[in-house]
Amino acid sequence: MPSAEALEAIILELRGNGLIRLEAPLTLRLLGEDARANWESFGAFWSDLGTDLYMADGGRYRRRRYAAFTGSEEGITRKPHQPHYQSRDYNTLNGGVQRWFEPVTTETEHHRVTRSILALCAAIFAAAEARSGQARWSIEFHQFRIETSPDHIGRPTPEGLHRDGVDWVFVMLLRRENVRDGLTVIGAPDGTKCGSFLLGDPGDAVLLDDHRILHGVTEIHAVDPALPAYRDVLVVTFVRE
Repeated sequence: MPSAEALEAIILELRGNGLIRLEAPLTLRLLGEDARANWESFGAFWSDLGTDLYMADGGRYRRRRYAAFTGSEEGITRKPHQPHYQSRDYNTLNGGVQRWFEPVTTETEHHRVTRSILALCAAIFAAAEARSGQARWSIEFHQFRIETSPDHIGRPTPEGLHRDGVDWVFVMLLRRENVRDGLTVIGAPDGTKCGSFLLGDPGDAVLLDDHRILHGVTEIHAVDPALPAYRDVLVVTFVRE
């Protein structure tokens, strides 16, 4: 596990800059030995996602599962299955409607990596806020697979550079299979682009303050168009209740 000083440095950077990028080795150390030992089985859950039927651009290049949780000092518990909703203020393409996605499986919910991610993010985000009192979180957990082929270009964020309309966001790459591009683009609240980077290795991650940082991901393209090509990511959002 990283030292207390290393963890404090992560919190201070997130608090100061509104964003921190974690390379895979550090992410896995943060998640702990038990999570590292079960990493491969966690990634396998992305092979069984349902098609996103709510794409207003008519695309069928996105697969996903979804779950909502409540987090507090007492622990993290799953809510009854519910729709995902974003206003059109935050998602001009797909917002304004209740979107019912297939639920995250029970096996995924209770997996060691899932539990480690939820606990780690809750602790880091609470510390970054530096507020008095105990944090109680509304958490949304999104599994995404973005596919690309000669017939349809994979667009991880077809809405463009955006906010999610939450407090904090965690994004982690699980796998890139036969794809190029897919750069994570970062922007200021006024929409000015501030830079970009690639989540390239399984476990590469970024934590960001959704109030201060816009984010998006460029299109992905197949390296070999004759073979399956996709990008698997986990997105977890936190809102303080």
